[in-house]
Amino acid sequence: MKPLNVGLIGYGFMGRAHSNAFHQAGNFFPLDRRIVLKAVCGRDPAKTAAFASTWGYESTETDWRALVARRDIDLIDIAAPNNVHAEIALAAAKAGKMVLCEKPLAMNAGEARTMVEAVEAAQVPNMVWYNYRRVPAVTLAKQFIDEGRLGKIFHYRAKFLQDWTISAEVPQGGPGTWRLDAAIAGSGVTGDLLAHCIDTALWLNGGISRVTAMTETFVKQRKDAGSGELRKVGIDDASAFLARFDNGSLATFEATRYARGHKALYTFEINGEHASIFWDLHDLHRLQWFDHRDPGIVRGWRSIHVSDGDQPYMKNWWVPGLQIGYEHSFIHQVADFVQGLQNGQPAAPTFRDGLATDLVTDAVLKSAKSERWEAVEKAGRPRLE
Repeated sequence: MKPLNVGLIGYGFMGRAHSNAFHQAGNFFPLDRRIVLKAVCGRDPAKTAAFASTWGYESTETDWRALVARRDIDLIDIAAPNNVHAEIALAAAKAGKMVLCEKPLAMNAGEARTMVEAVEAAQVPNMVWYNYRRVPAVTLAKQFIDEGRLGKIFHYRAKFLQDWTISAEVPQGGPGTWRLDAAIAGSGVTGDLLAHCIDTALWLNGGISRVTAMTETFVKQRKDAGSGELRKVGIDDASAFLARFDNGSLATFEATRYARGHKALYTFEINGEHASIFWDLHDLHRLQWFDHRDPGIVRGWRSIHVSDGDQPYMKNWWVPGLQIGYEHSFIHQVADFVQGLQNGQPAAPTFRDGLATDLVTDAVLKSAKSERWEAVEKAGRPRLE
């Protein structure tokens, strides 16, 4: 079996999630490539070596450029902070490597577009780690929508709530808190949390045409994690926006890190002329479903336990009734990517799909400043060679 040699950049939370997925995908899905954890790259030699030992990487690098230049690496996986996504992806594409990249794709849509142009010009397989598409219940929701079971869509509403930055003592910058530094993250919850909501929404319900938004930074100054100096905070702590989809449906989106009592509450609800869908990350193996066409005597919300073999991905796991979790969404993404290499059908979301999300987040941030409705630019289609 031909190897697929992976070079990972970054050994944090996402580095662990990706590594686990690379380990597990071939055990549960029929793949014609043997995934090899060839090298991991990080700035701290000791931490990088410890990570490599834990996850079984054959070697380490402390300079991502050296990793990209290696001839024994087929795929570059970018699990580093947002501000280096573009530079690494451009170099990887130039070197002819496949590229996987954490979300958001880039610091802004302009940067993302250069990444799209690079991977498409080089014709290298690419994908963005929007893993929630691969939660079986969410994939089942997509199936129901595509089959027309909801009929015409009227409403889409999504929220992603956390509470970990409420204290003004939380610093900005550094390994654990770089998401609070605008120079590294690009934006706050808009690009971090809402990006997940937006990607799912674009996949389920189609393009977004216009948005009107508001954002707020509740803590205006935070200490720098390195110097200890007090610096202005440039990211958004909370973001909410209204949207119009191309199909005529209306939407509300909300994200915050100031919702006390919520660690990662991501939910969406879709209302159509015939039926409605609701999904909750905290109960991720269930899809809530209401169908108005049911007889009145039994009409009501039902809870679909997504664990049976005829439901998305589940035939590859356990017997019916035994559920899976968050980490499996990454495994599904790796499996889909490799199977896409096999059948010549690129697995989504591609970099161009990631650009579509970045175009929405850019419009949201622009609207929050202008206090007006803003049009969302379209990502376009790949050029046919």
